[in-house]
Amino acid sequence: MSLLTRLERLFGRLAIENLSLYLVIGQVFVFLLAMLGRDLTGLIALQADHVVAGEFWRLFTFVFEPPPSSPVFIVFEWYMFYLMGGALEHFWGVFRYNFFLFIGWLFTVVAAFLFPHVAATNVFAGGSVFLAFAYLNPDFELLIFFILPLKIKWIALIQWLGYAFLLIVEPWPARLAILASIANFLVFFGRDIVQRARHGRRRMVQQARQFSAQNDEEEPRHRCHTCGKTDLTHPQLEFRYCSKCAGEECYCSEHIGNHVHTTVADPKG
Repeated sequence: MSLLTRLERLFGRLAIENLSLYLVIGQVFVFLLAMLGRDLTGLIALQADHVVAGEFWRLFTFVFEPPPSSPVFIVFEWYMFYLMGGALEHFWGVFRYNFFLFIGWLFTVVAAFLFPHVAATNVFAGGSVFLAFAYLNPDFELLIFFILPLKIKWIALIQWLGYAFLLIVEPWPARLAILASIANFLVFFGRDIVQRARHGRRRMVQQARQFSAQNDEEEPRHRCHTCGKTDLTHPQLEFRYCSKCAGEECYCSEHIGNHVHTTVADPKG
């Protein structure tokens, strides 16, 4: 029995169904208040020194910070998060999807306490849901600008490359936020990725061996000692063996009567 199965038996009843929907509703509420002039970001953001000072609600409320996007794109991001989160919840079950998000939350909190004076961000948290969905459904197509169909695996690749770039150029607080946001992905899929890599390596070795065996099987039966032509490269030629040459060397029809006989002292002729 796996550890995750044991945890599900112990705490499965505490899982929250439709968690993606509740997260989106909370972010919409905060976003609308900000548009009305009541920005709650400074009150709900995760900043460790404020948590230590007694503002414990920040450990949980930071997940309701809306992504920093324009009103048009933010609606699309909410919709995709709800759609893909719901798909993962249906595929894994309520508890496992909750646990997936919980790991991302936990690592983000830990990263926040490493830099207590810097507000942590949940911007990358939704990205882990997208990456998980893309890993499980690589051929799922999205309509870019509602016109251009593009498989989600290529968009995920772009996101991974973007994360790699940010890990190089951004300061450590942002780097840790990225690493924290993909920690749940690695926990859920790391073993599968390693197994796939090993399987791919074994398959490449097997294919190389098969190719080598095929090459061995296709070794020519006859090769002209003078020009190197074989019965495989020039099947239209006749090949004969010279009884006067040392070792009965093979020659094509062009050189059987036109060659220098080899001797033991001069095996190359």
